[in-house]
Amino acid sequence: MVKSTRVSRAAALVLGLGMLVSCGSNATDTEPSPSASPSPSAAPEHDLVTGARDQTLPAHCGADFLASLTGRQKLAQLLNVGVTGTADAVDVVRKEQIGGIFIGSWTDESMLALKQVPQVEAVAKVPLMVSIDEEGGRVSRVADLLGEDPPPRTVAETMTPEQTYEMALERGRGLRGLGITVDYAPVVDVSSQPANSVIGDRSFSDDPEVVTEYAGEYARGLRDAGLLPVIKHFPGHGAASGDSHTGAVTTPPLDQLQTRDLVPFRELVDTGVGVMVGHLEVPGLTAPGVPASISPAAMNLLRTGTGYGAPPFDGPIFTDDLSGMRAITDKLDTPQAVAAALTAGADVALWLTTDEVPEVLDHLEELVASGKLSQQQVDDSVLRVARAKGVVTC
Repeated sequence: MVKSTRVSRAAALVLGLGMLVSCGSNATDTEPSPSASPSPSAAPEHDLVTGARDQTLPAHCGADFLASLTGRQKLAQLLNVGVTGTADAVDVVRKEQIGGIFIGSWTDESMLALKQVPQVEAVAKVPLMVSIDEEGGRVSRVADLLGEDPPPRTVAETMTPEQTYEMALERGRGLRGLGITVDYAPVVDVSSQPANSVIGDRSFSDDPEVVTEYAGEYARGLRDAGLLPVIKHFPGHGAASGDSHTGAVTTPPLDQLQTRDLVPFRELVDTGVGVMVGHLEVPGLTAPGVPASISPAAMNLLRTGTGYGAPPFDGPIFTDDLSGMRAITDKLDTPQAVAAALTAGADVALWLTTDEVPEVLDHLEELVASGKLSQQQVDDSVLRVARAKGVVTC
């Protein structure tokens, strides 16, 4: 029997609060040229655990929080965008008030090394999600700053679950000290792939119970450090046909995922985590040619739990990268992909560069005006994101 790591979802999401994005292959490691970064300043730092800036920003109830934002600002809260450095991040947050920034392998390391995240937070109307892919092993963005952690497969082979918790707690505290609030980890894919394959040693094990136990302890460590862990890649990349960075990927049929790939999600979705949905076509679930990341059926499976025996999930649903992975980019450009993901039911659309933020927001505003993306759905997603940040508590 796998040890239970469940805690109250609502309480944990208030407490909490990459890879090329999230699949870790060099195929998506686009290298935007670094922006010059301003010198450090004494700008106040948001506390994403309490939802306060210097402990002075009051918590909001949902209706009051929604009323404080324009329609465009609500949509912007659903975007998490890769930045090249501090100047790039300050510019896009000041101009468009996006809900989050993503620290990738191309981001100027001085942004974290010199602790410049507070400069970005200072121009944000709403506390930011500052996200990263930090799994350990070959998917690490802060090894130069915090040292190396072993890959998940090695962790499960050489460490106890309690040691895994302690390792994640230490890494989480280090990330929090650098200004990170969201980690796209742990990977809960169940995989027997070779170590250097797209998932490979990023998976804790080919045994779903081992994955559940070790990933659960890793997520608990991050939560206790004040970060939001985001488990990935729903509904399971471990037995998929290839690498979604390089093209379309198909998993085994949904009925075959039930006893293996979906097990860790079933056990962990109510433990105070976010969930990242992969660019995975799933026979018996998604429509032909439609990856889970833009599939209403996949989002509904995760949200309701109906169809795979899980509790309902009311935390934030994140997409995998929508701009650098060919499983998506062969079908849609970034504005189209973001629109498809949010319309399908995702709460946070993730991609790699800030250039297209205005165009994305223009397109989303048009969808809301036309009724293709309902205002109620936008508001529901905004509140999920705000609760994960600790900004809305009632």
